[in-house]
Amino acid sequence: MRYHPEITHALDRVPAFDPLADPVATRAFLRSLLAAVTPAADPRVAVTDTVIPGPAGEIPVRIYRPAAAEAGTRPCALYFHGGAFISGDLDTGDRNCRDICLAAGAVVVSVGYRLAPEHRYPAALDDCYAALCWTAGSAGQLGIDPARLAVAGRSAGGTLAAAVALAARDRSGPALAFQLLLIPALDDRGTHPSIAQSADGRIVDGRVVTGMWQLYLDSAADQYAAPARAQDLRGLPPAYLQIGQADPLRDEALEYAQRLTAADVLTEVHLVPGAFHLFEGYAPASRLASHATATWTSAIAAALLPADLP
Repeated sequence: MRYHPEITHALDRVPAFDPLADPVATRAFLRSLLAAVTPAADPRVAVTDTVIPGPAGEIPVRIYRPAAAEAGTRPCALYFHGGAFISGDLDTGDRNCRDICLAAGAVVVSVGYRLAPEHRYPAALDDCYAALCWTAGSAGQLGIDPARLAVAGRSAGGTLAAAVALAARDRSGPALAFQLLLIPALDDRGTHPSIAQSADGRIVDGRVVTGMWQLYLDSAADQYAAPARAQDLRGLPPAYLQIGQADPLRDEALEYAQRLTAADVLTEVHLVPGAFHLFEGYAPASRLASHATATWTSAIAAALLPADLP
């Protein structure tokens, strides 16, 4: 696949790496990377770590809140981090959560769901859905407007956000105003051309995507494991999908967006030219990354505006 010239250089010194070979080692490696780039304290955002009840014990969550005082209630977004279902934690999505908090003036609840292969599907989904129910039920305590509640996630977290939206619809759960699906993995079948076309051991390519599902699933996938398997997408909340042109997940994301549109779900898609999976992490200072971030943050901010604004 052809990469955008502005970000190609970011891979020059990246060695080939198999994140699926040893999930425990992968988690430690990612934590070491994040520790080396700890974000500077931002006085505009207040951050609190806590735990909430879950189906198999306590779930760690991190709550982001705009530090500026504001009358009335705020919108809220639940955020699910990426990591191929096998890695990642509350630090993994920290930058995205801060971006949502500041762009939308929102309270953000980041969820530390259980990881595979120790905890296979549906453990992660159960944790994320429990976090949605807790958040909606704690609206008064959190100071949020339950009518302006969104789910958001990147990569595997985007999968979980789409799955939680489906589950909330089907279980008559909390109403959602928006779903933000950033480079989501939506189809476990791996039959789309972009899977085979992506073959680069330095990044998340088709090989990693295919192997990821094998570690996540214990049996055949249903629509809440792989949302592309859902037969009916009607009645879902408005959606924004971002996908890279050189991402192995490109085709399934574009197909899902097309199906949402056909189901009369308000849908926006941003195809980032020449972008590989998680390119913002490799080239955070690039104009391509800045534009992509500005685009999706403005989308969720607009979606969570009060309904009574003109």
